[in-house]
Amino acid sequence: MLKLLKNTKLYSPEYLGKQDVLIAGEKIVAISDNLDSYAEYANVYDAKGKIVTPGLIDQHMHIIGAGGKTGFSSMTPEVSLSELISCGTTTVVGLLGTDGTARNIRTLYGKVKSLEQEGVSAYMFCGYYGIDTVTITDSIQGDMIFIDKILGCKIAISDIRSSYPTATELLRKLRDVRVGGCIGNKKGILHIHLGNLDTKMDILFELVTKYQFPIEHISPTHVGRTKALFDQAIEFAKLGGMIDITTGASQYTSPYKSVLYALEKGVNIDTMTFSSDGHAGLTKFDEKGNAIGVRQAPIDQNLKEVVQLIQKGGIGIEEAFKLITVNPAKNLGLKTKGRIAVGYDADLCVFDKDFKLHDVFARGQHMMKDTNIIVKGNFE
Repeated sequence: MLKLLKNTKLYSPEYLGKQDVLIAGEKIVAISDNLDSYAEYANVYDAKGKIVTPGLIDQHMHIIGAGGKTGFSSMTPEVSLSELISCGTTTVVGLLGTDGTARNIRTLYGKVKSLEQEGVSAYMFCGYYGIDTVTITDSIQGDMIFIDKILGCKIAISDIRSSYPTATELLRKLRDVRVGGCIGNKKGILHIHLGNLDTKMDILFELVTKYQFPIEHISPTHVGRTKALFDQAIEFAKLGGMIDITTGASQYTSPYKSVLYALEKGVNIDTMTFSSDGHAGLTKFDEKGNAIGVRQAPIDQNLKEVVQLIQKGGIGIEEAFKLITVNPAKNLGLKTKGRIAVGYDADLCVFDKDFKLHDVFARGQHMMKDTNIIVKGNFE
């Protein structure tokens, strides 16, 4: 059945004005200022001038949970479908964190496939913090070639929980990601957790400047953890790299303020992304700064920070939404995500003028209608 969205204020994320959008199956098949000729054949949704953007992409989320800082009881739970839909996330990338033992890479793949069956788009990275990469096949390259949902590999640097990888070790993993990506028809990235050690991103600059490895395959995250780290990330972005600012944890200031600061320093907004680190295990503190327990990182902060960027930072809608649509799609190499355009996946978010989320479409399916989630996971 066709679906017709009428009278949208369309941001693709570029502003296209008043437009109608026609969906067939999981794809956008037409965009025009008047598609009334299809109305009798379609389910019609009148947006009544509401803002319509691409569905949101979160490229760093612990979809099977994470944590474990204080034993098994501190391990965080899985992400549910409704959690994703409630904040407009229609594409998610799952990964492991510190734990590559109690958390299983095959379980992660199973969760990815589960979310796909429930209606959203889901992908994953192999690997975890350590140098001893966990994979589904016998290698990173094998995973990149044969496992459709694997877009790259995860590793940690500048963190006491990392394996303190050398430049040569990182280059070998980058080689596997890139060559495996070529054969598997994927972009391929090494997604790099940045800790708070003084070495910061030094080794990443070495990979690019000394060894001349293509910067587009190097994907540092948590760049807003400290001011010193973010200043270095700004220089990385000026070299052409993508930098990922975490919204749910690991921040020295509000993420939207980090974006404004980077823009003041001459960074192109096209080189920045937001991701949530959702369901990461975090320490809970009281008002005096004493540790009193654990909590999970929220998954809804990406959208909230983009709205802050617009309402408090004065950044245009078409620019601000790039951080959670077209920019992560570019970083991940997802060719049919992040835009509202003919031939792209029908992932759409509908907002009122105050950016309250009213409707969500994921792969053409109406998941949230008039602020109510109408498609839920099997066990919700």
